Amino acid sequence: MMLFPPTGLEYVATSAKGFVDKITLLDLRYELELADTDNLLSFISANIDIVCVSIGWDRQFDEICQLLNRIPKDIPLVVGGYKATEKVEELFQACPTIDIIVRGEGEESIREILIGVPLKGILGISFRENGAVIHNPNRPFPAVDSLPAPDRSLRHNEYSLTVNGIKICGIKFDSILSARGCPFDCKFCTFSLNPLGQKRDYAARSVASVIEELEGLEAQVILFSDDNLFAIPKRAEQICDEIIKRKIKKRFIAQARIDIARHPTLLKKMVQAGFKALLLGIESPHDWILDQLNKGFNQETIRKAFAVLTKYPILYNGYFIYGNIGEKEEEMLYIAQFAKEIGVDVISTNKLRIEKFSPLKELAQNTPGYHVTERGELYSDMYSHAALKKIGKKIKFSFYTPSRYVKILWKNIFVTKFFTLREVALLFFIFPRLFASIIIKEQQQGKLKDTLNRTFIKHG
Repeated sequence: MMLFPPTGLEYVATSAKGFVDKITLLDLRYELELADTDNLLSFISANIDIVCVSIGWDRQFDEICQLLNRIPKDIPLVVGGYKATEKVEELFQACPTIDIIVRGEGEESIREILIGVPLKGILGISFRENGAVIHNPNRPFPAVDSLPAPDRSLRHNEYSLTVNGIKICGIKFDSILSARGCPFDCKFCTFSLNPLGQKRDYAARSVASVIEELEGLEAQVILFSDDNLFAIPKRAEQICDEIIKRKIKKRFIAQARIDIARHPTLLKKMVQAGFKALLLGIESPHDWILDQLNKGFNQETIRKAFAVLTKYPILYNGYFIYGNIGEKEEEMLYIAQFAKEIGVDVISTNKLRIEKFSPLKELAQNTPGYHVTERGELYSDMYSHAALKKIGKKIKFSFYTPSRYVKILWKNIFVTKFFTLREVALLFFIFPRLFASIIIKEQQQGKLKDTLNRTFIKHG
């Protein structure tokens, strides 16, 4: 599915405006003609003076490096993103074509690169010099209200409910970032850290700037991509109040912690404002694992929270982690049953990863029988990658029964009213065509099928 735009890159591209003659923002999930590597390289050679690439995930890392190494050496290559920030040394070694890696947030760094500030004077970057890699000091984080909102006119694509290139229901999607960083310290999460130890403290935009951006959005469905929109409940209430006051008719999705259950007034306002779904990090039903992950709550707290949350017409997606250090198969499989017991509507399960700077890395290394790959994949002598994959499938099959799908559909239509009856009718109308396209796509071979988003900047 291709629902949401590359917001992080849009921030960087917007910051580059005025410093170049032309900016071309490409999302290769949509640019099908350029998804072929040769076509993409031909396009770059003919049109681009500087290439900026974001690497956000480990997915197809080797293929990405192969692509970067084919970019002409006379075109400056700047790389950023979460994984690039984490793997500075590894990327420079694997990709001789990379000139600069921007660590962390890149809005200010890209402007200085474009105006020709000497590399030694640009904070927050790493670069090559005489065969060595130089790491400049960290760049202080900018005030979030000083950053211009993403310029959505740079997009080539309309983001809608799309599967295999087929638009479903005609619903447009967009995302908005109302704050950066996270005030919590869950041990499995390293998204707020960069390789040189800099933590992104929680910093919220003004409510006025958030509302102003919301009023300019055309999409019907908006994702608040904050780590936790409700970190400051009073601020979240103010956002809801303004949405209601200004009659902004959207369907909102947001990430949250179960702590939100302690704020019934906020929950009531969220419903009024149009919040249809919450993405909640539950992680585990087991107290000892929750403690290991430093979640700050236990199973009893989770049950009490959902006793409150399920009273509100909101769809709840629960994130769970399995394959934790010391976790047995029966404990992993209990995730499905627990999710049903507390009233979660949808679950998302992921194997525990031990990232390069994870506080859990030392525990994993010191626990007999556990191993961490270079890419942060955790496995053990008892549970191999293949075994964990099978357990993950068992969890999903146990939770997603036919009756579960009926409940999800019913809640989306009649309880949260996320979808209208007309939109659901369109979904069923288009399903046969969608199924056929999936079969065809699975038969295609030989194309780079990554979901990376890349920004290409054209100088005059």
